[in-house]
Amino acid sequence: MSRPDPLFGIRPLMAALLMALLVLTACGDAVPEDDLHQEDAGEADFDPDAFEDPDPLRIGATMSESGAFATQGSAAANGYRLCVSRLNEEGGILGRPVALGLEDDESDTERAVELYTRMLEGDEVDAVFGPYGSSLTAVVAPVTEVHRKVHVSPLAATSSIWEEGHEYLFMVLPPAELFLGGLVELAVEAGMERMAILREELIFPRAAADGAEELAREAGLEVVLHQGFEPGTTDFGPLAEAVGEADAQVLGVAASALDAFADIVRALDEAGVEVEMFGTSGAVDAFRDELGSRADGTFGLSAWEPGLPYPGVDEFVEDYEAAFGMAPSFHAAGAYGACRVFAQGAEQAGSLDPDAHRQALLELETTTIFGDWAVDERGFQTAHQGTTIQWQDGERVVVWPADVAAAEPRLPVVPED
Repeated sequence: MSRPDPLFGIRPLMAALLMALLVLTACGDAVPEDDLHQEDAGEADFDPDAFEDPDPLRIGATMSESGAFATQGSAAANGYRLCVSRLNEEGGILGRPVALGLEDDESDTERAVELYTRMLEGDEVDAVFGPYGSSLTAVVAPVTEVHRKVHVSPLAATSSIWEEGHEYLFMVLPPAELFLGGLVELAVEAGMERMAILREELIFPRAAADGAEELAREAGLEVVLHQGFEPGTTDFGPLAEAVGEADAQVLGVAASALDAFADIVRALDEAGVEVEMFGTSGAVDAFRDELGSRADGTFGLSAWEPGLPYPGVDEFVEDYEAAFGMAPSFHAAGAYGACRVFAQGAEQAGSLDPDAHRQALLELETTTIFGDWAVDERGFQTAHQGTTIQWQDGERVVVWPADVAAAEPRLPVVPED
């Protein structure tokens, strides 16, 4: 939800859930745990006596809790909230408790720029966390850069952003160009020959789709269709017919608006178009919830799954479910992991001096609940690889890569000639 000015106040969570001093927004809505997602939850002023140290480290961020990216952004916002709670239980960052001022950017690039500009030019914050996704990160990064604020991006994956010379921007996700790589490799394993690619016309889906086409061609698949659709599209009938006319066996879809994935499946069904394999650039439970058993057999990129062998994963999942009443998606884990990386870099540097913090992050090699972290001189992720899940009997199961797969992929059988 959007927060009124000024940015900071206090938003405690119930002690029964061990969520101490989670979100702070002065003179804003005070939201106890039971009312975490309600709009009207009363008023509370910022209370410095809530901390032994009356000088909290103020971290500002926006997240897309409404608009086109709300599914991903709401989960990521909760990941930030949980991380800040845990940091405060552990003593904060650099010995100071952390106050998180989190605003809803409504999935709007102009609003995100406006909010980060206000935070930084108004000297309202000591540090920032990044917004959701590539589209918002691309426009916010110049703002954080000019103010020399370290910006660990939780969920931006488009490589071109890291080719723009930003000194203080760091990637957590694997690169977008690899997001449909698991689908391509599994299609080749299944003996598929023809692939179609649909993409939403935004920066991340374009990168993911272009990367998929390159990977497909390198693997020997014929790309029989590569077509875009505008953000906000709801009628996918013409695209479904185009897929059918192209005689595609495999369909990969890259989008930031996750509703598009289920809408395209429905459009294929309505048009009577069948593909042997269907995969998406983002796996979320909402896809299965909307499609039911129809989701079975489809694939999706997940940068993180709760069963992966990373330190602290079990505790993170348990705490997240207790706090928010749902299982965490990779978007939640990505934001939590980005927050942890930010904190580790600051502790290693012994300071929030931007150059010292930046150098510490460039040198940092670590593993968070989200996976491995290491970056090159651009701040570009070099250690993390995503996973591909398949919906099997209503459950999401990691099927690629083989070294972390929980089960064999269920692949179509190609008849022999």
